[in-house]
Amino acid sequence: MSNSQTDRIIQGGEDLFLQAGIKSVTMDDIAKHLGMSKKTIYHFFSDKNDLVMALIKKKLQEDEDQINAIINSSANVIEEMINMMKCSEEIFGRINPIVIHDLQKYHSDAWAEFLRFKSDVLVKKLEELLTKGINQGLIRPDIDVKILALMRVNQVEMGFNTSIFPVNRFNAWKVQYQMLEHFNYGICTIKGHKLLDQYKNVHEQVN
Repeated sequence: MSNSQTDRIIQGGEDLFLQAGIKSVTMDDIAKHLGMSKKTIYHFFSDKNDLVMALIKKKLQEDEDQINAIINSSANVIEEMINMMKCSEEIFGRINPIVIHDLQKYHSDAWAEFLRFKSDVLVKKLEELLTKGINQGLIRPDIDVKILALMRVNQVEMGFNTSIFPVNRFNAWKVQYQMLEHFNYGICTIKGHKLLDQYKNVHEQVN
């Protein structure tokens, strides 16, 4: 199997899905967008569901790699949180909430893959971050890391729920940013608050 061909098809699918959602994009649309025959796409992917699954696995692996890179390059938990915020801004700025809705409704296998990633990777990484922050004196020692990690990860999903935050009334990134900032300030000690303010000021000046 040609990696360059499959990557190109996956990227083409992602481009169109982010614009219009998954349900409304056909394999014909993807073929036309890429300037290739539908037969070529079907040589690599059995159907749209297969393509969606490949895309989800690729994006989740990229997200995990990015999270690990942030953890390894940050001096402390607060810097990790700010870097995660910058990373999130990039990701959430691109995501169309309709994609999340379509995944849940029409691509159950791909959605199950996302839920597995959420529980096995995201919750675990956040628990580790909160525990490390408590040890550094930056996160409140009275919080329950398991409860807060689960709450935060599920907040992200709620932020993309169009029945709660309709796309014609809310910007997806603004919703996510408000939730993230509320969470960050809620879990920090006074020492953590001061450091969070410092890093935020630097980030805002750079932008």
